[in-house]
Amino acid sequence: MASASDRSVEPFEQLSRLVRDQRSALLAVAVREGLSAEEGLECVQDALCAWLVQSQREPPQPSELLAASLKHRVRNVARNARRRHHRLLPHRSVDPTQEPIAPAADAEQLIGAVESSLRLKVCFAELRDVERAVVTLRLLEERSGEDVALALGLSRAHVDVLVHRAKATLRVCMLEHRTC
Repeated sequence: MASASDRSVEPFEQLSRLVRDQRSALLAVAVREGLSAEEGLECVQDALCAWLVQSQREPPQPSELLAASLKHRVRNVARNARRRHHRLLPHRSVDPTQEPIAPAADAEQLIGAVESSLRLKVCFAELRDVERAVVTLRLLEERSGEDVALALGLSRAHVDVLVHRAKATLRVCMLEHRTC
């Protein structure tokens, strides 16, 4: 059962707090599954995105259960990533004197980039359908304005306006979801 403090917190805030507290542990789970630090961060990000989508359909979980659930998700995502690339888990000796696997020295920077990317995905999902389509075609696929206008049945000027509005909306959303 969720405590009163967990119920009053929005899922994004709860996740941000948990990620700040558990990011090294989540990354270590992926690294233990045989991925590099960069691949591990991608797995952590995928698990966090999946949790965000699920959290919109279900009641909030207590932080302790959420932490365990995220570790489980990260482990499964890491295993699936390893299987997709047909890599076996590297053999590690069972020497108790050996240091535990530590994330890369620049893990803090990578985690910051993952958090920004997660915020951007959430903000991108909040755009209207036509704005998402325009941003995807014009900015992500780097298609010309005329090509985007033709594909969506819009005028070139309307495409430019939609790109401008979408950028402004994303900028405001990213600032609102910033965690410090």
